[in-house]
Amino acid sequence: MTISNTRPITPELVASHGLKPDEYERILSLIGREPTFTELGIFSAMWNEHCSYKSSKKWLRTLPTKGPRVIQGPGENAGVVDIDDGDCVVFKMESHNHPSYIEPYQGAATGVGGILRDVFTMGARPVAAMNALRFGEPDHPKTRHLVAGVVSGVGGYGNSFGVPTVGGEVEFDPRYNGNILVNAFAAGLAKSDGIFLSQAKGVGLPVVYLGAKTGRDGVGGATMASAEFDESIEEKRPTVQVGDPFTEKCLLEACLELMQTGAVIAIQDMGAAGLTCSAVEMGAKGDLGIELQLDKVPVREEMMTAYEMMLSESQERMLMVLRPEKEKEAEAIFHKWGLDFAIVGTTTDDLRFRVIHQGEEVANLPIKDLGDQAPEYDRPWRESDKRAPLPANLVAEPDNYGEALLKLIGSPNQSSRRWVYEQYDTLIQGNSLQLPGGDAGVVRVEGHPRKALAFSSDVTPRYVEADPFEGGKQAVAECWRNINATGAEPLAATDNLNFGNPEKPEIMGQFVNAIKGIGEACRALNFPIVSGNVSLYNETNGVAILPTPTIAGVGLLPDWSRMARIGSAQDGDHVLLIGVDGSHLGSSVYLRDVLGIVDGPAPEVDLFAERRNGEFVRSAIRNGQVTACHDISSGGLAVALAEMAMASGMGMQISCEECKGPLHAQLFGEDQARYVIAVPADLANFICANAEGAGVPFRRLGKVGGTDLVVDDLLSLPIQQLRSAHESWFPDYMAGDASMAAAE
Repeated sequence: MTISNTRPITPELVASHGLKPDEYERILSLIGREPTFTELGIFSAMWNEHCSYKSSKKWLRTLPTKGPRVIQGPGENAGVVDIDDGDCVVFKMESHNHPSYIEPYQGAATGVGGILRDVFTMGARPVAAMNALRFGEPDHPKTRHLVAGVVSGVGGYGNSFGVPTVGGEVEFDPRYNGNILVNAFAAGLAKSDGIFLSQAKGVGLPVVYLGAKTGRDGVGGATMASAEFDESIEEKRPTVQVGDPFTEKCLLEACLELMQTGAVIAIQDMGAAGLTCSAVEMGAKGDLGIELQLDKVPVREEMMTAYEMMLSESQERMLMVLRPEKEKEAEAIFHKWGLDFAIVGTTTDDLRFRVIHQGEEVANLPIKDLGDQAPEYDRPWRESDKRAPLPANLVAEPDNYGEALLKLIGSPNQSSRRWVYEQYDTLIQGNSLQLPGGDAGVVRVEGHPRKALAFSSDVTPRYVEADPFEGGKQAVAECWRNINATGAEPLAATDNLNFGNPEKPEIMGQFVNAIKGIGEACRALNFPIVSGNVSLYNETNGVAILPTPTIAGVGLLPDWSRMARIGSAQDGDHVLLIGVDGSHLGSSVYLRDVLGIVDGPAPEVDLFAERRNGEFVRSAIRNGQVTACHDISSGGLAVALAEMAMASGMGMQISCEECKGPLHAQLFGEDQARYVIAVPADLANFICANAEGAGVPFRRLGKVGGTDLVVDDLLSLPIQQLRSAHESWFPDYMAGDASMAAAE
């Protein structure tokens, strides 16, 4: 054996691998002896939170995952959903939070690379990417550096690989000061009868290593991602992987070419826990054993130990079970693309996971137990304290409505994200129909004259903290609403559940109730969860992030010529509110950013109203009756109107005189299930009559025209003034404007 494999197994060594004493005792009982050092590393990789979902499995099982369009739900590299004509969309979202805080460029870059591999491992060509980013307060000393590094990493990898970034989110809050979030989404297109899975089949078949060489980068990355941060954070830098998008592009082309040959029986991305996780999952899913010969693994560093090779998370690598008669053909394809191709093992019939290094057996473990026998916890949890309704006298009207609106649209969280998305290639592949800045990104389905897909990513963490159940519902509803606002039918979703330490009952309570809310909304809206990721232990020195269950969804547009946009209103159009008048100011950005109050309940989400109102709007869009559409979310009606005016360059004359309730609640309330639509003047009466007949609440607000946004005698703002406020914050901040940072 190698020297490292004889290292004594001490309680300190066990603890450093993220294993608790009772978990180590479970290992001893399963294998009947003390593990080798390499075996300890393998158990650490397979049983950590990031890979085993040991704190969340119980609750994830309650989510709806099936539907008439679902081809593949959770359990594979990505979810697969039918989009007609023999086509399907393959998509998933995953976190790279801890690595991105430690090393922002490489952390974000390899997050993008990993999610792209999850998609093309299934046989799909990636066509769209999104990212949901959350950073600490703007004036925190690390925030600007982290924003610059993460955005550069996302762009550097995605742009070089050649996939358009069509949407996402960027938010700031002090609760992310010590633990940022980088959630990466990717979607690809494939034929429904051409999906590749990771389940190994057949005994005595070659296990093949594909792609880039193995190095020491990322060793222990999955274990690091399953623990809280403390003062020793800088020591974790070697656990961050290093990415090469040009190699990944070659890997994509080689894999898709190989898949056309019929050579692939099973294929798995080497992601978290690298060679260990990919080999174990492929064998265990197929009720087979796997034997690996590490001396045949292509390496780029000398004297690598078995432990390092098994736990390395070097990027741009795949593992495959190959049809033996296709070996030469497959090898030729990978060598043509300048990539490694090496037979490193074989499938066996004994359900053992054997690892051989330098002639010695360094691991011999029951392969099913590595996954199936991982600890599963029913952690104690408690309900979050519900916030009381706000006293009416606490929520004051603004002294100046115009100034309040300018403050909101020019704030760190409501200002334009142009500085971010202009660093991403949003047009590559030539199919992008809607770019970042609207409700959803839209990408044409190549090969079809009219079909397109819509994508959105959403969550409002301040709602989830105020009420995890309603906040979970709202995350799903807003994603569904944003997709719907383009005229697309929302099909299915993926989730990225970011929370603090699940061993704390209050944090576990947030997680449980958010899952309950997500499940209820997905069932009511026919929006199943087909893939996803859980990221726990997002804490630093005991301070948890805001609970952030990100929902990303996909919708289908059968005819993109009837698609709605946020900025396509025409002069003379009538402006209609679909949904109720604004009234809810609890947990709103008006309360937080204008009045400086963080309090009040989250808005309730009426899922019946969401579906009824949304289906009415979608029908009107598809019937060609809507010239522009925008959902109402953070900032309420006033911010939605301002965003539409800025996007179209057309002013609006709006009246709230007929609306019910206080004026500031009408304008800034964040009630759900609401849209603003612009419709041709000659159709306005017809649409209002249809809404009344369908039981859909609506309100005539005014008309499109002029160069100012005017609301009664409350505010009158030139579009240019709105744009100046909206567009300036981010570039000023990133340029290092000290006064701006201090003011925020």
